[in-house]
Order: sequence, then C-alpha cells, then structure tokens
Amino acid sequence: MTDLSSKSCVPCKGGTPPLGAGEIWALMPELQPDWKVVDDHHLERSFKFKNFKEALEFTNKVAKIAEQEQHHPDIYLAWGKVKITLWTHKINGLSESDFILAAKIDKLH
Repeated sequence: MTDLSSKSCVPCKGGTPPLGAGEIWALMPELQPDWKVVDDHHLERSFKFKNFKEALEFTNKVAKIAEQEQHHPDIYLAWGKVKITLWTHKINGLSESDFILAAKIDKLH
C-alpha cells in the first residue's frame, strides 16, 4: 500500500479512461472510511464542524491544497458542514489524482 498523500496529482489528458471498479475499490482502503464511492463515478465525504467559521477555515485549507495540486473538488459549505465531491471532469470519472487529493484532505481533518 502506498501513501497516496505523499504523491502529487497528475494532470489528466483527454482520452484516458476512468478507473474501473476493481481499481477504485483497490484504492479505497487508503482513504479514511468516511469516503463514499458514488456510482463508480465520484468520491464524496462530509465533514462536521462546531460552527461556520471552522467549516470555512477547513474549506480554505482544502482550496489551498487543490490549487497546489491543480486538481479541484466541488465544495459545498454550510453552517458546521463541508461536503467534498471529487472526480476528474475531463474523463467524467475517477482517476488516481482524485484519491491522492482525498488522502491529502484526510490529513487536514
């Protein structure tokens, strides 16, 4: 098992197929168990916080990592809650970079 959080996201080139179900489920044990795979298409995880300020601070930390990695999640911010949704838009599915970014986000919380 590799430490995904120590890897860097790789820009996806069009025409690359998304990960198959077997590849996805082989990578899942490397993430915190709160991540969910939805339709073998994207990853989702919700984080809870005491208040809006803490949720916003977490969101800003995720944004900083996303910019460094040049791989950007969908982020839903609400009072005491942040929901992250990850997939590689260019291939309309999951890539290893989605798992790398999820592992980096795991280290924040």
